[in-house]
Amino acid sequence: MPQPDPTHLPFSLAALGSDFAPATPDQNRPETPGCWIILRENALVLCSGTNALPDGVLPVPGPFAVPPVLVGLWQGRPLRAARLEPEAALPAGLAAVSASYRSQGLDDRCITLAGLARQVLHWRDRSRICPACGGSPGEIGGSFGARCPSCAREYYPRIHPAVIVLITRGDEFLLVRKADWPAGQYGLVAGFVEFCETLEECVVREVLEETGLAVSDVRYLASQSWPFPSQLMAGFTAAYAGGELVPDATELEAAAWFSARRPPPILPPRASIARYIIDRFAPGLGNATGNP
Repeated sequence: MPQPDPTHLPFSLAALGSDFAPATPDQNRPETPGCWIILRENALVLCSGTNALPDGVLPVPGPFAVPPVLVGLWQGRPLRAARLEPEAALPAGLAAVSASYRSQGLDDRCITLAGLARQVLHWRDRSRICPACGGSPGEIGGSFGARCPSCAREYYPRIHPAVIVLITRGDEFLLVRKADWPAGQYGLVAGFVEFCETLEECVVREVLEETGLAVSDVRYLASQSWPFPSQLMAGFTAAYAGGELVPDATELEAAAWFSARRPPPILPPRASIARYIIDRFAPGLGNATGNP
């Protein structure tokens, strides 16, 4: 089966195609109707029974945990995002639909729009107070940045790099399992980049810390924006270079070597770069499990 171009996985601008054009908050004209990416906890608010975004000047009255902000243009119209308080009621004709990367009821574009809103609103919520002086930063025109009027410091959205890696040993592949994943699901070793560390060094360290194994031949594959809330996942393969498999019990519930003859019960969802890597470089695992 042909593998997807990783740039067209969910959570990338390419997944939105020509319908989306970037814009910045200072370009907002509140009186102009448009489309809305409205989040309530981990759900996306849509027109009932469809994948259509709400439309209008303000289709949901609130209350808002994070106020509306312009994030771009959708099919030439203003596209705004807002986060409702968890207890906020929805008007008739709207429904909240789970918008995680495991969601089955949303197409890639809706999942990506929800991810875009999640990242922007997370940043807006975290940049309300200047960490240096306690002032109230305002917008920097033409960007999503914030400038404090009291101390003149400027801040810009922070994206946190992380690595994710498929480890090979002959015809076997190392997969791991976290306790909060769905029953039977296995995935890849992953972790955040630390100070003064390259992506490749992070791969080596994370594998050693989580599994006790040494790896070599670390090779970059692809990346995916991961808005949970603001990561960039860099995908790699690496070869087993020694050591005994001893999972770190504080990080993992289990870790094991799998193959096409002995596949895991469940693989990560197809919306994730983990699944892209497995399908591209260990296709026998997906074929053997029949995972959707």
